[in-house]
Amino acid sequence: MMKIKSVERQGNKVAGKSGLARRFLLILISLAVVVAIVVFGFLRQRAGGPEDSNPSTGLFTVKRGDLTISVTESGSIKAIKSEDIKSNVEGRATIVNIVPEGTTITAEDVNKGKVLVELDASTLKEQLAQRKIELAGAKAAFADANESYLIQVKQNESDITAADLKVRFALMDFQKYIGEIVAQKAIDEVNADPNSRIDTASLLKEIEDHNSGGEGSQKFKELQDNIALAKSNLERASGKLDWSEKLRLKEYVSETELLADRLEVQSLTIKRDQAEIALDLFRRYDFPKQVEQLQSDYNEAKRELERVQASARSKLAQAEAKLVSARATYELQQQRLEKLHSQIEACVIKAPAMGQVVYWSSTERWSRVKIEQGAEVPEGYKIITIPDSSEMKVEIKVHETWIDKIEPNQPAKITVAAFTDKTFTGKVLKKAPLADQTDFLNPDLKVYLTDVSIEGTHDALKTGMTADVEVIINDLHDILYVPIQSVTTVEEKKVCYVMGSPVEKREVETGLFNENFVEIKSGLTEGEKVLLNPPKWSAPEETAKE
Repeated sequence: MMKIKSVERQGNKVAGKSGLARRFLLILISLAVVVAIVVFGFLRQRAGGPEDSNPSTGLFTVKRGDLTISVTESGSIKAIKSEDIKSNVEGRATIVNIVPEGTTITAEDVNKGKVLVELDASTLKEQLAQRKIELAGAKAAFADANESYLIQVKQNESDITAADLKVRFALMDFQKYIGEIVAQKAIDEVNADPNSRIDTASLLKEIEDHNSGGEGSQKFKELQDNIALAKSNLERASGKLDWSEKLRLKEYVSETELLADRLEVQSLTIKRDQAEIALDLFRRYDFPKQVEQLQSDYNEAKRELERVQASARSKLAQAEAKLVSARATYELQQQRLEKLHSQIEACVIKAPAMGQVVYWSSTERWSRVKIEQGAEVPEGYKIITIPDSSEMKVEIKVHETWIDKIEPNQPAKITVAAFTDKTFTGKVLKKAPLADQTDFLNPDLKVYLTDVSIEGTHDALKTGMTADVEVIINDLHDILYVPIQSVTTVEEKKVCYVMGSPVEKREVETGLFNENFVEIKSGLTEGEKVLLNPPKWSAPEETAKE
């Protein structure tokens, strides 16, 4: 059996480098029969033997053998793992110093903190003194706001305590005047209906009927006692006056003594009337006035307590807001100063890992900034990458016609342009889920970034080297195969033209294919000869590469 390689190093480089080249080749084959025969003859001579086909007659003998399904693409060697050094300085920063590209970073360099890049920090250092002044001011304002808050807390406690005492004292004065029981009854009535006025008449009746023990009750009793005493004295004086008038008729007493008794009766009568008026005034004016005044003082004390509490809450909220604002300002200034320190520290970039220094602009074709001393780099822009040479890969771009056949862990053969006499092995690591459209000259070209590992550690391999990768998709054994151009599509059927008298158009079932040959599952037998190109009189046909 003969094993046919799907992609030869020399004959298929054009097809392997881009999908556009492959399509162009297929168009040339379908439109120019002679060119197709010559190309196939060239490929056949490299892949098989002279007995496989006869270019002069345009025939190919159906063979049984092994067929390798693979795709070859070119790409660049990169490290699987690398340490990227970026600019962490806000805005744009100027590179003041940078180590030469290619510098080898040792473990000792990492331990000693070897400086790889130094960015201009002069402007940041000028801001440092101003930031410290702003922080000091914010700290003082925060301390003042904190003290004001604590003072307000204590002041609120004092004001509320004083207002609460006023309420208690007002209640005590009210209870003291009319008694605790009567006072509580009056308070309950007012609380039940805040719009109602206190019924002083009923309270006075309570005092008259029951001794409440308050000052009002005592005053009422005192006025009643004054009336009773005045009446008693008046009765005694009236009796004496009657006796004196009788004695005067008999001339036992003088006219002066009689006159004195009469004056005494008049005086006591006035005192009795005054006592009765005082009681009446107490009932009608003094008692109601004092009760309402004491109740009003009590209610006003309660309202004052509510106002003090509300004012305390408001003042405390203001003090707290001032404290929160001052704290936030202080913390912000502190963060700004810390950030400025970190920005100044970020201007000095030290070696993070061992490896060889590679400028980012040397690895990226479309790099916006050429990394060199004096260059300005924006925040987040990569300056240096330090690849880990112990694990390398090749990054290739696979055309969309082949990407569905590429799967992780498929084996691969790798040839590096710098070492053409050596072949490396590897496997597919991953493929991109979306197409990469970086070819501005051909935006319709759809390719997918695919990573292929290089097995082993090779110190000679460097980042950026060019390599050809042949991904082995499948190895078919003991199958029938014919050249791709021998199979055409006629009326949505795959057919081959088998040599005979006359030429027979025969439907075939195809299987897997590579860029040169296609598997025939049924319709042909080994040894039959098929035309390398369809007859000119056939219906419109397409090359059957799917």
